[in-house]
Amino acid sequence: MNILNAETETDTPICSAKGCRAPAVWVLAWNNPKLHTPERRKTWLACEEHREHLSKFLGMRGFLKDVVSLEEWTAAENQ
Repeated sequence: MNILNAETETDTPICSAKGCRAPAVWVLAWNNPKLHTPERRKTWLACEEHREHLSKFLGMRGFLKDVVSLEEWTAAENQ
């Protein structure tokens, strides 16, 4: 996952919630089984305030696969 924020072109990951500019601290890994292979993971980033809301949104659709801290996600990517 490239966590470069394309909108601001900074290295600071920003929450994916609409209109939120808070720093992200969570990664919500998901996939839409109608569009993606089972192993594919798309990601949304979330701040503390929006983690539960975004998780519920994805969960209600059966898309949510995992929620991990951004720190844990980036550490796993760098291995």
